[in-house]
This record gives sequence, C-alpha cells and structure tokens, in this order.
Amino acid sequence: MPWAHRLDRWVSSASRSPEASCLHCRGVKLLCGRPACPVLFKIRAYAPLAPSLQSTQVDGSSPPDVFIGRVRYPRVTVGPLVPPYRGDTSILAEPERWLQLSREQIVKGRLSLVRGVAEVDARRPLGRMLEELVELGISARPAEVEMELKSKPVLKTQLDPDSQPFGPSAPLRDLKAGGVKADRRIEKAYEDTDLKASEAVLQLYRGGVPVSAIIRALSLGALGLKSQRRLVPTRWSITAVDSMIGLKLISELRSFEELGEYEVYEAEKLDNKFVVVLTPRPWSYELIEAWYPSTAWNLSSESIAVGSDWEGYYGRSSYASIGGCYYAARLAVAEHLYGRRRQAAAVVLREAYPGHIMPLGVWQVRESVRLALRQKPARYSSLQEILEHISERMLMPLEAWLQVSRLLKPGRQAKLVEKGMLRGRNI
Repeated sequence: MPWAHRLDRWVSSASRSPEASCLHCRGVKLLCGRPACPVLFKIRAYAPLAPSLQSTQVDGSSPPDVFIGRVRYPRVTVGPLVPPYRGDTSILAEPERWLQLSREQIVKGRLSLVRGVAEVDARRPLGRMLEELVELGISARPAEVEMELKSKPVLKTQLDPDSQPFGPSAPLRDLKAGGVKADRRIEKAYEDTDLKASEAVLQLYRGGVPVSAIIRALSLGALGLKSQRRLVPTRWSITAVDSMIGLKLISELRSFEELGEYEVYEAEKLDNKFVVVLTPRPWSYELIEAWYPSTAWNLSSESIAVGSDWEGYYGRSSYASIGGCYYAARLAVAEHLYGRRRQAAAVVLREAYPGHIMPLGVWQVRESVRLALRQKPARYSSLQEILEHISERMLMPLEAWLQVSRLLKPGRQAKLVEKGMLRGRNI
C-alpha cells in the first residue's frame, strides 16, 4: 500500500478540510486527493452502454429490481430497473453475490439498469402500473420488461451511501412485464393482509428468502396489514429490514450462554478491511469505522476520519450516528451468534482504504462482516491478546481505536457491567 507511509501524519488530527470543488477539478487535478475521480469512474463505466440507450424504448430482462426514492416523501418516485439487454441478469439485484466481483464489475452492471420514474403518493399506491411493479418486484427470476419512457434516459452523478448504484433515469410513460414467476414465499406474505410487516419480514428471513429480496418486497408495500401498506423508500427499507431482523435475533440470543473465549475474524474486500472481535461477555455491540484520506466519505488529505456508535445489553433508543452500516453489521453479527446459540460482546472494526473512491451501498458492510464470520477465527484467552492482534493486523494505531471505543479498553467492559450499561439500559 503506497500510501501507508503517511499513516502517522493522517492520524495526528481529525479531518476538517473543506470539500474540494469538483467544478474546478473536473476529475483531472484530483483536488479531493482520491487516487481516481468517482464521478469519472462512474461515467467511464457507463460509456460503453450509452449507445444502446439513445431511445425512449427500453426492452430487457429486469433482475428483477425496483427503486423507490425518498425526496419529497410522501410524494415519491418509483420505477423498475431494466437493462437494455436480455438474459440471466439476476446477479444485478443480488448483493449477496457481489463480493465475488470487482468494483468495476459491480458498478458497470448496476449502471446498465435504466430506471423508469413515476411520481406517486406512497400512502396510496394504486393503479395498474404499481400492480405490475409489485408483481415484478416479488418475482423469483428475471422478467422480460418493455418500458416506454417520456424522454431519453439521463445518467446522474450523485452517490448514495446506503443504496447500491443504478444507471440513467427518465420519466416512465408505460410498463409491460412478462415471464414473471413469483417467489411463492413472498407471494404468500403478500396475499396475507392480516400479517404485520415485522412478522412478515421475520417469516421470510427464516424461510430462507435473501435479505435483498425482503427489502424489495417491503419497499413495494407488499408486506403488512392491508390498511397500513404503503411504499417505503429503498434507503429506508434497507435499514428497516436489517434492524427488524437484527433486533429479533438479539432478543433471543440474550438467553444463550456467553461465548467461552475471545475470537477474532477478518475479511478484506473492495479496499475495505473488516475485523470482528467477539468477547465472552453479555450481549453488546460496537461499530468503529476508520476512513482513510481520499476515500468516499473523507475528502481530507491530512487525517483519518473515525466514526463509531454502540449499544449495551438492552440496545439503543436513538438512530445510530453512523447510519445504515451500523444495522447491517449488527445483523451479520447477530445471525452468527444466533446460529451458534451463544451471546457475546461484539466489536466490528472497519478500515476503508484510498481505493474505496465511491460508495457501493450498505450491502457491502453486511456481506463483508458475514464473509469475515465464515472464516476460521483466531482464538485467545484474554482481551490483551485481542488488542495485540488488532495492533498487528490493522493499519491505524491501536491507540486510535481505543480512544473512541467503549468496549475494547481493558477493564472497560467489567465497569460497564457493574454500572448496568451492558445488563441494563444505556445511561
């Protein structure tokens, strides 16, 4: 890592430098300090697809996928995501499989998905087009879609921290979908209008439905009591599903025996490294992220930006300050412990390196932590050995992690238990 020699200077102060101007840079001067321009990266990935998107008619195989915006809620934009080609496109809507791909493959695949946009009231999702969208969204396989747009699709350059990338968009005039084959598990929940949304989410999860498919169904208003069904912006539904499933698993794993030893798991993918620490204590959880200079959410060229949040034994009552990643990582940890019938105090450490120039979505955190927890762990008999492991395996100095952590400091966990912060409510 050619930038690692600057570590001491980066960690010396918090990131405070203002965002460099894209207008003055235009992707050439790299004023933001990144090794490559994320906007140009997106445009270059899209360029080979542009010639096939010069028409207002888009015919292709939707993975299937649908996106619902959140701006001006409850007036939301909703529409299908359709590539201008046919075939098995299922991987484009299954982030559970994306860690096997390169960043370029993920972005190029997602940018091929054209979004037709129609504005509707999320509280009263009615009409033939919305019925077709629901049928499309709960399909178990790619569906053949003919989409008529009001204008040629245009690629926008905004980057969303939670949702995966998607391609150009245009107002939707009409939609026809064929070859739809509903996932029977989701279809059953859709038809059960007396089943609460939270219960439906858990039922689908325990029935083996991928989290990404559950998110899509919830977003389309396909789950819940009939009188309460409504469209949910994609970004909100991602965190809602991660949170609902995670909370249910945690509520049950609190009755399990504590882990018998200290364990450390690791995974490194897409210029991000994740280290998961499990300690033999009552349930608690912490996520700490270290964003190196010139990464997606740290435009500073001088220092590492660090963010963290945590919860004790009884959870938290406020939204985590570091957003959806908190709940995605928590779900991955909770399902690992639940599967082992154990509880533990868990700390997830993330280092995002300079090659991470653009956000890919919260899925990256969920799937990376899942990947780490599938690896063979390093086992230790004390927290001090865990800290030595972190010092050897992470680039940011151990002192920087300990400065913000509530659960890693020697003796800290015991004090929190005594104060009732792990076996009582956060104070």
